[in-house]
Amino acid sequence: MALHKGTLAIFENNVGVSDAVLLEPLTETVFLENLKERFKHDQIYTYIGSVVVSVNPYTKLPLYTPAVISEYRSRNMYELPPHIYSIADDAYRSLRDKNLDQCIIISGESGSGKTEASKLIMQYISEVSGKGQEIDRVKEQLLQSNPVLEAFGNAKTHRNDNSSRFGKYMDIEFDFRGDPVGGVITNYLLEKSRVAVQMNGERNFHVFYQLLAGADIDTLKALKLSRNHDNYEYLLRSGCSQVDSMNDKENYRITTKGMQIIGFQDEEIFSTFELIATILKLGNLEFIHRGNLDGTDGCEINSKYEMEDVCELVDYPVDLMTAALTQKSVETRGDRVTVALNTADATYARDALCKAIYSRLFSWLVSRINDSIKVKGRVQTKVMGVLDIYGFEVFERNGFEQFIINYCNENLQQLFIELTLKEEQEEYVKEGIEWIHVEYFNNAVICDLIEKNNVGILAMLDEECLRPGKVTDSTFLNKLNQTCCNHLHFESRGCRKNQSDRSLPHDAFRLRHYAGNVTYHVTGFVEKNNDLLFRDLSRAMYSCGHPLLKKLFPEASPEEVRGYTYQQWSPLPMLPDNEGNPEKKNRKRPATAGSQFKLSVAELMKNLQSKNPNYIRCIKPNDGKVAGVFDVHLVKHQVRYLGLMENVRVRRAGYAFRQLYSQFLYRYKMLAPQTWPQWKGEPVDGVKVILSALNISKEEMAFGETKIFIRNPRTLFDLEERRRERMHGLAVDIQKTWKGYRQQKLYKKMKISQIVIASRFRCFWARKCFLKKKKSALIIESYARGMKARKLLAQLREERRIYLAAIVIQKYARGWRVRKNYRKLFRKNAAPKIIRYLRIALRKRFLLRLRDNLPSESPSFKDWPKCSWLYKEASEELRQIFHKWRCRNYRQKFNQSEQWSMQEKVAASDLFKGRKATYRRSVPHPFKGDYLNLQQNLKWKKLCEQTHDKYMVFADIVMKINRANGKMVQQLFVISTQAILIIDHRTMSVKYRIPVSQIRSISLSPFLDKLVFFHLKKQDNGDILSKKGDFIFSSDHVIEIVSKAYLLIKNISEKPPDVIIATQFCAEFKGSNLEVTFKQTPITPELSPGAVRIQRKGSHFEVLVQPRSAQTSISTDTLNGDSKQHAQVAVN
Repeated sequence: MALHKGTLAIFENNVGVSDAVLLEPLTETVFLENLKERFKHDQIYTYIGSVVVSVNPYTKLPLYTPAVISEYRSRNMYELPPHIYSIADDAYRSLRDKNLDQCIIISGESGSGKTEASKLIMQYISEVSGKGQEIDRVKEQLLQSNPVLEAFGNAKTHRNDNSSRFGKYMDIEFDFRGDPVGGVITNYLLEKSRVAVQMNGERNFHVFYQLLAGADIDTLKALKLSRNHDNYEYLLRSGCSQVDSMNDKENYRITTKGMQIIGFQDEEIFSTFELIATILKLGNLEFIHRGNLDGTDGCEINSKYEMEDVCELVDYPVDLMTAALTQKSVETRGDRVTVALNTADATYARDALCKAIYSRLFSWLVSRINDSIKVKGRVQTKVMGVLDIYGFEVFERNGFEQFIINYCNENLQQLFIELTLKEEQEEYVKEGIEWIHVEYFNNAVICDLIEKNNVGILAMLDEECLRPGKVTDSTFLNKLNQTCCNHLHFESRGCRKNQSDRSLPHDAFRLRHYAGNVTYHVTGFVEKNNDLLFRDLSRAMYSCGHPLLKKLFPEASPEEVRGYTYQQWSPLPMLPDNEGNPEKKNRKRPATAGSQFKLSVAELMKNLQSKNPNYIRCIKPNDGKVAGVFDVHLVKHQVRYLGLMENVRVRRAGYAFRQLYSQFLYRYKMLAPQTWPQWKGEPVDGVKVILSALNISKEEMAFGETKIFIRNPRTLFDLEERRRERMHGLAVDIQKTWKGYRQQKLYKKMKISQIVIASRFRCFWARKCFLKKKKSALIIESYARGMKARKLLAQLREERRIYLAAIVIQKYARGWRVRKNYRKLFRKNAAPKIIRYLRIALRKRFLLRLRDNLPSESPSFKDWPKCSWLYKEASEELRQIFHKWRCRNYRQKFNQSEQWSMQEKVAASDLFKGRKATYRRSVPHPFKGDYLNLQQNLKWKKLCEQTHDKYMVFADIVMKINRANGKMVQQLFVISTQAILIIDHRTMSVKYRIPVSQIRSISLSPFLDKLVFFHLKKQDNGDILSKKGDFIFSSDHVIEIVSKAYLLIKNISEKPPDVIIATQFCAEFKGSNLEVTFKQTPITPELSPGAVRIQRKGSHFEVLVQPRSAQTSISTDTLNGDSKQHAQVAVN
């Protein structure tokens, strides 16, 4: 039969054979050579029927780009070269189109690439499924769960830099459209012993190194940590802290970002890292021996600072935590006895606590992730499970963890055998298909050896752990020797058949697994299977103030915590009644780790068997994790224990596809005219009609009792291609019918609409024409009425005009007659009355216009309405009255202080406007008076009480001029209501006190200088002031000083002092009269305008003043005081 178009390119561009079923000849050597040849050309995927064999390349290949995903989307498995995307797409389309739950089982030994394979499947499902805000959120959360769980659950081992140290099974749930709506993650057996102990060359879990490398300084400081790995015992023991293939700093950023995207709050993330830091700090605790009084061995903690950091991180008292780590409580017959721990027991208790904290923290993380990614609401879903579980492990020294891991792999291998080898061959026999049996190794006997009730290794381990008396690993091994000695797959030195086998240690037993022989050392089996934590430590963790620890240790109920005391320390604090969970209190011995894992594996197998399986078999090409190296012997070993050759033989001898007749008929009935759209006969007859119509060779198919079997996958793909094209044709027919129906319906609707529109339009047009005619009639009618009305109006106007003309004629006639009779009397008396009336009317009009056009009430507003020359004098008088009225209103708005300030400004204007060059600069500045805030000075308060100068008018630092040489000295200048005080500003002692009544006159120059002369009255009573003579001061506020002094003297003596502003005047210094002369000097750039230089020559006192410019000289015509009018009005 010729292949259908689209299936010819299935095996193009391939090296070797892409499907091992097609190998010729089929031998193990040819199979390995085919894998090696494809591996060298970066073709790491090979099919065995529907099973994908993946060889880890240990390098990044350009096989996972969006373009590659687009190529494999909605394509049959054999249309393109083998790829992990192909099996992912096949599983996804089976789930979406056939409504079948799927599971993808990824198996292989450690380092074969299982974790990367699971991430690639998640990436593909995310890309090909639907889009939308909620869907993208779910996808992102599902994808981000991988790096978070890898950080807390993966570690570097000898075989893999990113080895999964826990099992993970994720159920991704889809809605009816095939869009992801949520998921559930199940974890299996975290290798928590790695927290405390690692083999040389291996590392602890990734999160410890990520936290130290990636967290910022503030975070590390808050967690009591430093970046150096060597500071922590749990990270130092293995001797390996750096991995070349991993960037811990970048991975920390990815982990924290992933936790935020999943939905972790910042407080939860920090609390998680607090517990990680607590584990590192607990690992640094050192216990030293201490002898007790009763002769028993005890211990005490030597690392006090580390202990304080631990207690601060978990919020728990140091003494109680110390007691929990160095003592344990033993209950016998209702009594509780406290027993001290020796150093070995305390170290064990510390390590057990750290492992318990980490294990429960990991389980909480998985639960927290599940809360975020679970399906919201009640939605019917389909499930795709992805199993990524630890691979088969064989180390130099294998313990309890390797035994449990290999037991799980035995079950997965058994499931693979059941579903791909055994069930398939049994199905051929059941359906009556001719079949030659293919031999294969069935590892069910090994699974029974481990898990069988009562006589299995796990059952005997549990029995030994529960047995009273002294129980050790040796007693467990002896029990195995007695029970399993005759088993073909069990070997031990205690068995007679292996007594001379020196390769087998005395403290170990050997199991012959499907993947090879593994020797297990029994040391630690009993302890790790018990997995017990001292109750004292559990209670202590529950009592901590850390928010997360209370959730991780719920079994310590409030009643237990309240009764928990120590002999040497105070009891634990009482907890509120609503704290804890009393229902968690259980004295029953907890289940062992082995029995728990056995139940988990059984549940996992049951879950996988309920879904349609898809297999990815991962192979590790070499032990050195080197790219491009293919170790044939290592790969051959993996091929053998994975049963790949048996799988190829079964697939080669059997049929690639089988399906119930009814399902086959339902899916492909459209390929034959006789079966479409409905076949009424038996399903098997309908299937034969379809295959006959397609001309498929009889060698390509077989008919069983209930199913049709197709040998070659290409035949199935050809059927699918034909179905796709036929479905496309049916879709075209449906579209054609639907479009015709829709167009017919649209035509009928448009026809009805046209009738409605036409009727509506006719109605509209008729109404429009009627309204137009009506409007025209109204216009014509209105014009006619208007013409008639206008004629009538003209007639009435003419009649009225004649009537009025007659009245006017009558009035003039009567007037003429009256004037003729009374002409003499009218000329004598009426004229004066008319003139007086006119004058009164004109005056009234003038006053009313003035009332309506009064100017602004602002005193500075100068405008006034214009009037006739007849009323100019009255207008001026009214202007002055109005101005005084608005000035009075303006003054009434001032308080007493503002009125006094305004009087000072008016006085300054009267004194200095046009006379003093510095006046113009003082106009816009208010007179402050107390420039030093002297009223609040305590020394001044005392001084004014002594001098009785309580009310102060002015205070500032001024320059006092020496009369003899003209030098200047800073002094405090104060004007009170009684006197002027000259005070030493440093000591606040009064130098001079000049009563205001003693001031005769005040002299200033008209220039820019700041000098003022106070001339005192002469006294004959020998007063010191009379002897000193006149005073000279220099101040920036000279205008304010003179104004205030002027008003003060005027108020006290009722006579203002003389204020002399001249370039030359006389002064009296120490009894002698001097002539004071002011001169302006030539402009000197170094001196500022107004600077003075004083010279005394005998009876001449010369002051040289620096002018503002060369043309500067005092002139009453150039100085301007525009603000005086405003102030003067306020004072008036």
